Parts: sequence; C-alpha cells; structure tokens
Amino acid sequence: MLSYHLQSALSDLRDLITITESDIEDIKVANHNPQFDRLKLKEEKLKSFEAKKAMIDHEIASLIAANPKAELPQLLNEEQHASLGELKAELQNLRVMPTEMQGYNKVASKEATFLKVRV
Repeated sequence: MLSYHLQSALSDLRDLITITESDIEDIKVANHNPQFDRLKLKEEKLKSFEAKKAMIDHEIASLIAANPKAELPQLLNEEQHASLGELKAELQNLRVMPTEMQGYNKVASKEATFLKVRV
C-alpha cells in the first residue's frame, strides 16, 4: 500500500510542477487569464497530494509501530526507497524560493536589500 501512495503522490506532485511551470511562463508574458483558469486544478492537486502525503506518513508510522526494533531503511524495499528519493527531488523542483549555498548547505536567500539613495 505504501508503494501505491508514493507513486500516486509523485504523480500529483509532477502535475503541480507542470502547472507551476505553465504559470511561470504565463507570468513572463503577462498572460494572467490561463493562471486563473488553472487555479482550481492546482488547488485540487495540492489537496490530493497533501492527503496522499498523510497516508504515506500513516503507512510509515504503522511499519515502525509493527517493527519497533528495526530502523526505517530496513523496513522499506528498494522501490519504496527510490520513490521516497524521487519525492524528495520533485519537492525540490517545486520549490520556488531562491536558495544559495552556505558551505555544503542550501539556505533561503537573504532578504532583499533596499536601494539607498542619498540626496
């Protein structure tokens, strides 16, 4: 069941990425009406993804409860590990907040600075 929820969540997430990319392209050319047309679909996909994410969390919690002495990596098969990795990567793709590197860590960009003008 966990594998099914992971694949389903990945599908919703990829749809959200596609919709967001379309929104970005429309913003670039000031074409706002298609964005509004996609808004309901985007909200539905987001709710669906959140529900599936909750199911994934529940399935993982159930696995851990049923096997309290085992570590999570031991409880998942290769396909599930791969799906979790894909989910993490796709979430990074969806993120729109610019990041920068501080050492080996990605962090949100610093706040915008204001232009100071002296008169």
